[in-house]
Amino acid sequence: MPDQTGAIAELGGAAAIEIAASALATHGAPPEECRNCSTPMPGAYCGTCGQERNTHRRSVWGLLHNLIEELASFDSRMLRTAWALMARPGELPLAFHEGRTRRYVPPVRLYLFVSLLFFLTLSVTGIALVQIELKEVPNAYTVQAGSAGDIVITGRDGNTKTIPADKAKEAMKDGGPSSYSARSLSPGVHSSVAPDIHFFKRVDPSQHYFSPAVWAQLESVKAQILKSVGNDEHGWIVRNGIASVEKLARDPTALDGPLTTWIPRVFFLLLPLYALLLALFYVRQRKQYFFVDHLVFSLVVHSFLFAILIVAVGAAQLLSGGLVALLIFLAMSAYIFLALKRFYKQGWFITSVKFACISFIYTVVFLCPALIAALVTGILEG
Repeated sequence: MPDQTGAIAELGGAAAIEIAASALATHGAPPEECRNCSTPMPGAYCGTCGQERNTHRRSVWGLLHNLIEELASFDSRMLRTAWALMARPGELPLAFHEGRTRRYVPPVRLYLFVSLLFFLTLSVTGIALVQIELKEVPNAYTVQAGSAGDIVITGRDGNTKTIPADKAKEAMKDGGPSSYSARSLSPGVHSSVAPDIHFFKRVDPSQHYFSPAVWAQLESVKAQILKSVGNDEHGWIVRNGIASVEKLARDPTALDGPLTTWIPRVFFLLLPLYALLLALFYVRQRKQYFFVDHLVFSLVVHSFLFAILIVAVGAAQLLSGGLVALLIFLAMSAYIFLALKRFYKQGWFITSVKFACISFIYTVVFLCPALIAALVTGILEG
């Protein structure tokens, strides 16, 4: 009898629990509100914002666990993104187009991070983006008076140049309107000044000195140029140019600061222009590719540009600047071509034609004028 009573009680308790569970399922119990967005949250996570029900507010270990989990997740995304950016052309814009966005860092964040890392690398390592060094060339040429009143200039390589007598007499006059200075045409052995351009070279803090003769020659040329310009309305360009040359003579990195300031702005403005070119050349696929898809492709291409420039900074310390520039050109060309092929999924021939046209228009119409404008602005601000 006691066994039967216990069995009946156990059965009744189970039935009561079942009835209570059924009632909750039928009528529902007020679910807890999300602490982040106040949306009803019946499960462990909010279906609207993803907020977790258990915030581990009372547990220090839970806080540390979340921190380690977030760092590991961020590192894995960064590693996957870096690998896709450098080794898999077209993967990042294709992932965005197909909706696979959780695996990689967002394209805007990637562009800002890589461009910032590039300029931070230049700053930390003490490497200048460009240095224009004016170097004195001793015994660059010899001036001799000819038999007919002309002047014969002989260079170090043995080549000669003859200045006719009439131009020579006019040049030898004090302040004569000529491209030749009187000092540079006086008989004897002369030094000269030649520009030497360096990219990604470590800044040399030592001063660059010219001999008094070279400085006197530069001052003579400067005086003649300023006299010929006079009060011309465009003379301010010449005067600013001469001032910039004088600064470069004392500091080869005089343009590096202004260029470092303007180049990020230039490329940021070029991003939508490159995307517009892509939209024009792939206009027949406009139903498949929206402008934002082209913009993401542009962001990834320019992110790769800054990434490959970071590699070039290190390579320029071991290889010649010309070889590094050639390798950058080849790497960018191959990357963009393969990215176009993978992302837009067209044939090799049509992709080659579009790649050539897009690259030519972007370089000649947009990139080169923008860089020249940045250089001129750097000279005027320098």
